[in-house]
Amino acid sequence: MGYALIDGNNFYVSCERVFNPALANKPVVVLSNNDGCIVSRSNEAKALDIRMGAPWFQMRALAERHGVVALSSNYALYADLSARMMSILAHFSPQQEIYSIDECFLGTDGMDPRGLAQWGQAIRARVAQLGIPVCVGIAPTKTLAKLANHSAKKSLAGSEGVCDFINMSEAEQSQLFSGIEAGEIWGVGPRLAKQLGEMNIATVQALRTADAETLRGRFSVVMERIIRELNGTSCLTLEEAAPNKQQIISSRSFGAYVHDLGSLEQAVAAYVAIAAEKLRAQGSLAGRVQVYIRTNPHKQNAPQYQPALAVPLPEASDDTLLLTRAALWALKRIYKPGYAYQKAGIALFDISSAASRQRGLFAPARDNSRLMKVMDKVNATWGRGTLRLAAEGVQQGWQMKRERKSPAYTTDWTQLPLVG
Repeated sequence: MGYALIDGNNFYVSCERVFNPALANKPVVVLSNNDGCIVSRSNEAKALDIRMGAPWFQMRALAERHGVVALSSNYALYADLSARMMSILAHFSPQQEIYSIDECFLGTDGMDPRGLAQWGQAIRARVAQLGIPVCVGIAPTKTLAKLANHSAKKSLAGSEGVCDFINMSEAEQSQLFSGIEAGEIWGVGPRLAKQLGEMNIATVQALRTADAETLRGRFSVVMERIIRELNGTSCLTLEEAAPNKQQIISSRSFGAYVHDLGSLEQAVAAYVAIAAEKLRAQGSLAGRVQVYIRTNPHKQNAPQYQPALAVPLPEASDDTLLLTRAALWALKRIYKPGYAYQKAGIALFDISSAASRQRGLFAPARDNSRLMKVMDKVNATWGRGTLRLAAEGVQQGWQMKRERKSPAYTTDWTQLPLVG
């Protein structure tokens, strides 16, 4: 079997351009929570040497000089367009693994190897109809497919956004890999690349020709698998069904500092609702709830307080009401007045399958499963938070700052784009 990795180019920016064509050919960046850091850049912004992860306040003067458009993250829009893109890609192969919001692997089993580059171009053309440009990397292994996608995106090999390693000769691969740094390999990264560099293994080709068993002893079995994958031996299979998460975390930095318990309770209740919805979506139960609150560690002159408390549940549950009750109980025990809180979060642990639920002898008779189904259906239809617990509050002044957010083009009837 071979693999193709399809990756959306500058995905968040590309999503914004789908409904706002005026952004085409302009330098555009998308900002993280509270408009803090740059998390997506158009090619025009990259050409201005605007760095990924750079704090927006440091880039603002440069942006003003060059007319850079900065937008707040519109996660609902990105998730919706991602789902549409993945649905389109599913038609090109019966084997699909959705790897991230903008990436997926497709299996090429049974396809004519001579037509894979043309197949990749067909994928690009079809997804382009959605408005999202993509690159396609094709190879015998998933690690090589990621590398082929990188080569296509950087125009190192292939043509018109498609790079096919399956039909590339050994000599061509060796020459290409000699010019790509080892840190570009999926699973290596900067830290391992530095350690490999100290062993005179600085390029993909150098790692590819290194002794796998020796590096396994120096690093781990993961390194051995990477080397074998670089040499065309598949060690990683497609995960067509994503494994259930073993912990679910929901947290946000606040748009403004929070000082009172009431606002913290609203935030924690809202985060529990998000996590519980994800828990039910994967058919799981949680046996433990952890709550934490944080002051700003970067304000060294301000009083610091960063507590956390985990609460074991008498019975594993996916009930938002029960999970919220436990989280708020914990919050009241760790909250202290007199601090400026910057962030709160919750985590669900000890996750098990809902199919194996066993009721305890002293479990409460009340069952909110039907209520949870109604909440999930209403919120899936009309948008998250349409139906929520009173504990989440109404004003929610603690919510993260998104002053530059584009409209909810696909998830809110009142914000649909108009033609005319």
